[in-house]
Amino acid sequence: MSAASCTDVSAGGAVDVAVVIVSFNTCAILRECLDSVFAEAAQLAVTGGAIEVHVVDNDSRDGSAAMVEREFPAVRLVRSKINLGFGAANNVALRIILDENRARSIVLLNSDAFLHPGALAAAIEHMEREPDAGCGGARLVYRDGRWQASARRFHSILDDALVASGLAAAFPQSRFFGRFDRTWADPHEAAQSDWVPGAFMILRPAALRETGLFDERFFLYDEEVDLCRRLHSMGWQVWYWPDIGVTHVCGESSRTLKALDYSSQAAQVVKWRMRSTLLYYRKHHGGKARLAMWMELAHYAVIRARNRFSRVPERRMRAQRSVTMAALMREAWRETDGGRISPPRPW
Repeated sequence: MSAASCTDVSAGGAVDVAVVIVSFNTCAILRECLDSVFAEAAQLAVTGGAIEVHVVDNDSRDGSAAMVEREFPAVRLVRSKINLGFGAANNVALRIILDENRARSIVLLNSDAFLHPGALAAAIEHMEREPDAGCGGARLVYRDGRWQASARRFHSILDDALVASGLAAAFPQSRFFGRFDRTWADPHEAAQSDWVPGAFMILRPAALRETGLFDERFFLYDEEVDLCRRLHSMGWQVWYWPDIGVTHVCGESSRTLKALDYSSQAAQVVKWRMRSTLLYYRKHHGGKARLAMWMELAHYAVIRARNRFSRVPERRMRAQRSVTMAALMREAWRETDGGRISPPRPW
């Protein structure tokens, strides 16, 4: 691992689950995440269960790695010298876990996600009951308890257009309009799914060995979609299990978009999503990558046309943001050669 150095702990026997957390400048919230993980570890230990925890730090500058070393000495810490992105950073820990061959299951957990009591035990039990499950996801909620989309369909031009147009949000109970996020479904019922978000994923090591790890061309966004697609292609099932409760703090970047300008960090995050969208469509749908670009550009053009001459300042700002978004999509198309190449990391 040329880009990383590892703080080792003594290897023990088999463990029920290896937990992998990727961190990038999230010191305070990472502490809260790890507290929830070790609370679960203590509960598992009562019944003889055991876990190990891996943290891969993506060259954080806020003291995250030092905090982990100081406050959580049982964690197996990997310090990357660059920001590897989500998939590649997870792969660093996944390779260690698969090489050691000690974990019966692997959980990927965002640093801004916190396990509810009993979450790990429930996840382990589900994997034992469903031998064909290669991956399982949790019921994700915000801090205030509101439900997050936790089981989704694979991307298509139509589904992405329904989401972008606002029709999916306007008609969440419709099986047609609400199909991408399955907003029509009862969130308390388990179901097989196309893919589950990477905020929480429990994975079967045998499935990973068969399908391979994350595609590292995806720096951020859609890497879990791609992985779940490959799991399906090899005959593995992907499940949504609502009794695995996880609080996921997200949306911080999207909340800054009201002040979006071309050079802002928010704009960079948006462009990461666009690059990954193009890479995903090119990989799995070939020439439809161009349709994905055209669909987004058409969406931004409609927003601009509807708002540019408004007397309401907020609507005129929305029109200007749509110009920025269209420029970012065109740039993402050029930088990825229409989804054929991934720019050098870090993006």
